[in-house]
Amino acid sequence: MNHKVAFSFADGKTLFFPVQGNEILLDAALRNGINIPLDCREGVCGTCMGRCESGRYAMDYVDEEALSAKDLEQRRMLTCQTRVQSDASFYFDFASSLCSAARPVQERGVVTFVEQVSPTTAILHLDAGIDGQHLDFLPGQYARLQVPGTDSKRSYSFANRPNAENKLQFLIRLLPDGVMSNYIRERCKVGDEIRFEAPLGAFYMRHIEKPLLMVAGGTGLSAFLGMLDDIAANGGCGQPVHLFYGVRQVADLCELERIQNYAARIPDFSFTPVISDEGQDWDGKRGYVAKHFDAAALREAPFDMYLCGPPPMVESVKTWLTENGIDNGHLYFEKFTESNT
Repeated sequence: MNHKVAFSFADGKTLFFPVQGNEILLDAALRNGINIPLDCREGVCGTCMGRCESGRYAMDYVDEEALSAKDLEQRRMLTCQTRVQSDASFYFDFASSLCSAARPVQERGVVTFVEQVSPTTAILHLDAGIDGQHLDFLPGQYARLQVPGTDSKRSYSFANRPNAENKLQFLIRLLPDGVMSNYIRERCKVGDEIRFEAPLGAFYMRHIEKPLLMVAGGTGLSAFLGMLDDIAANGGCGQPVHLFYGVRQVADLCELERIQNYAARIPDFSFTPVISDEGQDWDGKRGYVAKHFDAAALREAPFDMYLCGPPPMVESVKTWLTENGIDNGHLYFEKFTESNT
């Protein structure tokens, strides 16, 4: 038995399509040309999340990291695990235009420059315009790069906004013995071709209507550089923007001049770097990033908070919000684990 399903989006558009009996909702959408963002397809990453607004459905599997008990109570669902049991409608918190470009495609880029911005971090600059096609992505999304000369792939957030020239930047942590790190240090040269998949991920900047808090851990800063580039290019967003940037050591801080320049281009922009290693010679903020939030101010009005960094940092911020009874903010986050190889 077929069911009629409606997908509605944040830009007000609605798409209708049939779903076959017992068919996975994501498969039905893709079959009908609706390319909902996806990544793992296993109910773990949460990339394909939406909310059921009417109708009956069941999910095969959901990882608790992807959807919390509160999310399930609010009828949030993952299209990769959902089977509809009646006619139904679903809402997605992004524009319908994202669906036409959400499926990752194979791209090529040429190395134009490698810039070491701290002893532990480099920015890889690529020219992805060699095929004459425009690469579109949302600030905050990432690409999966294949390390030249190997079969290994590593994921990095775009450190710049989309542009007509397809010039790309990726912030890369230089590990003592990592496959990408070794390539950057030992073999990378201008003109190298790097293949990659993009765009990927559901961590991206939504329409800004509330005060904005950005919380970066380590090279999680990369995603926020892209977001801030976009805000600055538009002359601001009409809301306060505060970037918190946490690293272990002073040497890990990078792109500070670039960040400071946002203050001249983005009205009501503020910046707080935080060092977690107490043994460092540092006159600024120390410890966990969350302890430097203004709890009283956050309780006063709704806000949007974006988190990107290692899982312990993301969890510590979520715990702080809960312990301080702050529940009037919308939280978007992306956890990443830096590869050791």
